[in-house]
Amino acid sequence: MDIDSPYDTATDIKKLFLAAFKHDLESLQSLLRTNSASLQDPETGRTPLHAAIAGARPTEKSHHSDGPDGNHADGGAREAGEGDADDVAGETVKLLLQNGAIWNDLDKNDETPGCLALRMGLRDLYNLMVDAGVRAEVLLGRLEGYEELKDEDSDKDGGSQLSTDGPPTISTQAADTAPADTNEDMATIFQTAVHPLSPTAGDPQPNRSTYLSSPLSFQPDRILDASSNGVMMSWETSLMSLTASVLAPTPGLRILNIGHGMGIVDSFFQTNSPKTHHIVEAHPDVLRRMREQGWYEKQGVVVHEGRWQDVLPKFLEVEARADEDPENLMFDAIYFDTFAEPYSALRTFFEDFVIGLLDDGGQWGFFNGMGADRQVCYDVYTKVVELDLFEAGWEVEWTEMKVPDLEEKGEWQGIKRPYWRVGEYRLPICRFMG
Repeated sequence: MDIDSPYDTATDIKKLFLAAFKHDLESLQSLLRTNSASLQDPETGRTPLHAAIAGARPTEKSHHSDGPDGNHADGGAREAGEGDADDVAGETVKLLLQNGAIWNDLDKNDETPGCLALRMGLRDLYNLMVDAGVRAEVLLGRLEGYEELKDEDSDKDGGSQLSTDGPPTISTQAADTAPADTNEDMATIFQTAVHPLSPTAGDPQPNRSTYLSSPLSFQPDRILDASSNGVMMSWETSLMSLTASVLAPTPGLRILNIGHGMGIVDSFFQTNSPKTHHIVEAHPDVLRRMREQGWYEKQGVVVHEGRWQDVLPKFLEVEARADEDPENLMFDAIYFDTFAEPYSALRTFFEDFVIGLLDDGGQWGFFNGMGADRQVCYDVYTKVVELDLFEAGWEVEWTEMKVPDLEEKGEWQGIKRPYWRVGEYRLPICRFMG
């Protein structure tokens, strides 16, 4: 393993991977003083975290193991199974995470350490990786807030600095690797220690502004953007049917839907004869198609053209309420399903807007597809959003349904990036806490 690295020698790096693989905690602690816990083997792309998980032995049944560089140690095939690794494997993983190992680094097989643990049936190590991902993502979310405060303070007093002390306690990646006397902002330190969720090497995510200004391709079973990303697809119909039946189960409700897409969920909402049905849609091509399909003339339907960030504040303004029956600006059911927006947009939606739009006894939900291109990321974001919802005053109930193997069914033919690779959909239904 020849590595051109600023860290010591190639021999020491080999020792680091081998110590991680063998769960030699004493040697690993010594090597981590002069070597990064997030080094990647140039041939396999694996990190010490991958090596530590590859060297684990389930306690419930025997498995063949990968070698520290990602090759099978004995040339045998691994059996599928479920089990707990011995305690020293868990301690090794924890030590690497405490020293800055990145929870979602990809190897050449497109696997994160969590993906590897899941494939090997090492449930306890998998859970450690999920927890590490949750800590990292929650911390980044908090640091976004700190950055906003920093910017606001800078505008007021000419540039006050974010405290380098950070939160009182930080138990996450890279905390032990930052020098005690650093002058860097905590945000800078931690943003270099974790990667964005659900990584896709060399493949940038769709951008919201670019999406809204680009033409869409409407096909019988899908809508594609200009880069052949799936905006919405007909395989989601069963998910939308479940959503509508759980979110708006009775006739005569006041419904608000953010994001029309193919109109699947709005069509299901319509079957239950809502009292009012407001739809917010931003893309001009979708709006044009809505006109062609007669949505503007449907009884009780009100189409709001524009970004929800621009439309919804008008719902909350006193002037807007004076022009309409105030009851029509409160809703019994709200659904959120937009394209090419980050998780922070959803968080803003439920922190700042839903509370002023949802009537007592109402409920709301969203398309829960965050990180759904790999199981570990889907599990991480399920926990992250649950924590954020709780903090914002929402209780969430998850309704689960199976999703077939979409690859096997050929759904991703002609699609640039498959956005769903997990076997279960978790529909969130949110209500006011208490």
